[in-house]
Amino acid sequence: MMKSAGHILFASLTPLPSVTLKNHGRLSSNLVHGNITKSRKLHHYHQKCQFHKDSIMVATRYPPPWFSVAPMMEYTDNHYRTLARLISRHAWLYTEMIAAETIVFQKGNLDRFLAFGPEQHPIVLQIGGSDLENIAKATQLANSYGYDEINFNCGCPSPKVAGKGCFGVRLMLDPKFVANAMSVIAANTDVPVSVKCRIGVDNQDSYNELCDFIYKVSSLSPTKHFIIHSRKALLNGISPKENRSIPPLKYEYYYALVRDFPDLRFTINGGINTIDEVNAARSEGAHGVMVGRAAYNNPWNLLGHVDSAIYGAPLSSLTRRQVIEKYQVYGDSVLGLYGPKPNVREVIKPLLGFFHSEPGNGLWKRKADAAFLHSTTVKSFFEETLVAIPDSVLDSPITEASIGFPDVFADSKSRLPSPYTAVREEELLYA
Repeated sequence: MMKSAGHILFASLTPLPSVTLKNHGRLSSNLVHGNITKSRKLHHYHQKCQFHKDSIMVATRYPPPWFSVAPMMEYTDNHYRTLARLISRHAWLYTEMIAAETIVFQKGNLDRFLAFGPEQHPIVLQIGGSDLENIAKATQLANSYGYDEINFNCGCPSPKVAGKGCFGVRLMLDPKFVANAMSVIAANTDVPVSVKCRIGVDNQDSYNELCDFIYKVSSLSPTKHFIIHSRKALLNGISPKENRSIPPLKYEYYYALVRDFPDLRFTINGGINTIDEVNAARSEGAHGVMVGRAAYNNPWNLLGHVDSAIYGAPLSSLTRRQVIEKYQVYGDSVLGLYGPKPNVREVIKPLLGFFHSEPGNGLWKRKADAAFLHSTTVKSFFEETLVAIPDSVLDSPITEASIGFPDVFADSKSRLPSPYTAVREEELLYA
């Protein structure tokens, strides 16, 4: 096990069943600006190898990625992922998006950005960026942390990312660069790679334009897995929050991709809020389902059903009190790890939806606001605030899952766009 501070501090938590981790190699590569172009034959060879490696990894090390928690800036940090793994053993967890430049320029302080506890596997690192050299260096630096996959962000609509940063969802307008970036990432790691994107950007939102992006990236790089946020992004000044609600969901685009690219793997994302909806999406043919805000805002009721309802494990007898006891050990072990950070408020933040819709939830949050002003340990915070929550809530195991709207996926399949006609070979070569 790597002897980083972040890993050592997790030793007191109950780990998952032991897994023999491969030493994710240090593949040196000259795949930067001057040496980025490869022959088509080599690209297809890499695609075959990557698909085979991906299949072996999923089959032998971890449950299939049928369910994953979306990467969310300022939310899916180490604290949230620790909580999520205490509730679900099988959900695939993603980091926040980390800019390649951050990894490169924080080389001497990488644990703060990349370290995680061994129980967090399976875990995917999401990176973003628009400089191939920094993307290559960031991938190399991340290797020693042992992530199970590296995902490239082509979906973030934030003005800081897609505007000033010129990456995120804006990269969907440049599939050739994305293919180059994915080739660089794959050449510098020995774990699977994937892309997370939207279904379009501004007025470039037709199904054929989406397919052109998927076709070019998958044909010119080793990429075989795409996570599809089933909304387009609007870069005309609306906020990232509005970009999660104003552009309409078009699940029919997702299911058409599944139809038109049978050799690729697609995960559906966007607007999915319950286990019922997750299973409905899968029953209609989704390869995998990614859930975002619902998994953060109501972690107990959503993540608590993942292992049983999706992976077929027995329904857990775990209680909220047991989760809190383990999380307290973690929380107090990381307070002040990086000077004044993290503090009690930051460590507790992922728990603010833990009692969603339960008796005492409102009073608990009010007590939490007061306790944040003076609590110096997670233990003292819980001692002061948990009196608001009835024992019946703290000691009850997970109950029935919420009912969703499963018909939406069947309806979407009745609206599939016409099959995609791929760009001509000569167009691809000179794209």
